[in-house]
Amino acid sequence: MITTSSSLTEQSPLPCERGPLSSSVLAVLRGERDRADLGGLPDADPYGDDLQLALHCCYEPHYRGFAGVPNDCEWDPALLTARRELEQVFEHALRSDTVPGSDVAAEVDALLVEPVDARGVSHHLRRDGTLWQLREYVVHRSMYHLKEADPQAWVIPRLAGRAKAALVAVEYDEYGAGDADRMHSVLFARMMVELGLSDAYGAYLDSVPGATLAEVNFMSMCGLHRRLRGALIGQFAMVELTSSPGSDRLVRAMRRLGCGPDAIRFYDEHVEADAVHEQMIRHGVLAPLLAAEPQLASDVVFGIRASLLLGERLSDLLLDSWQDNTTSLRQAVDVG
Repeated sequence: MITTSSSLTEQSPLPCERGPLSSSVLAVLRGERDRADLGGLPDADPYGDDLQLALHCCYEPHYRGFAGVPNDCEWDPALLTARRELEQVFEHALRSDTVPGSDVAAEVDALLVEPVDARGVSHHLRRDGTLWQLREYVVHRSMYHLKEADPQAWVIPRLAGRAKAALVAVEYDEYGAGDADRMHSVLFARMMVELGLSDAYGAYLDSVPGATLAEVNFMSMCGLHRRLRGALIGQFAMVELTSSPGSDRLVRAMRRLGCGPDAIRFYDEHVEADAVHEQMIRHGVLAPLLAAEPQLASDVVFGIRASLLLGERLSDLLLDSWQDNTTSLRQAVDVG
């Protein structure tokens, strides 16, 4: 039986605006305007709070939607127009800030080697992290993990043959292999409850910064555009090929901090599952995909490198904040 407190169909309330872009998009969602005024877009920070929240608000109707917002907003022409303009700025920044490449094999090989002096959130939490820092990290990750694997599911109808079959097999595991109680999103929600956090979908949207939203927005953008299917496979490959060691470090961190079994289970599950998924992604998805569509190689590399860039930006934010003993969130969260 599923033991999390939140409803499987729960919608989050509309967030607070963070600037003119998000204010304009939110006004469309509230039915106060029939178009979004994005006049400040040329001067906006493509990774900043305002643009990333505006983009998140354009994407969320494609997931569960917002409480009080009509379902037909998902295909509202004004919202779709705003989304495209925001996406163009975001994608241009990502392509400008990543080096192009097309050698997928070399890129994958590099992902499988961790530097001896690696600096990252999981390394810090395993060695020196405190319980409040662990909770903050979980709050950041909740923006994706409470809908884990959903952005990647959009790419399924855009694949064919062996690549499609293998990706569906990986997704099947993400969704609990047919057992709703073992869905990774459910395991994550249980971990949040164990850590004294709310497991309500979108509960911490107002708390997380643009750097957190950017990671999930990149997945959504790639999932919703067929032309970016290679980039989404690259993003998925990056996660599946690198998460097993990080998950192991987080399990060790939680045990050191005295966390309970429901907290540990989520990352413990990923230590083994993602080690298996690594092989499935490499040989079952990437190899047949590139054999059939070799022109997608540069997009796969872009997906990997853009994901790494966004991950490093978020990691730096967390580690720099914690070094100063300050919160990495926009506002502190209550712990039950």
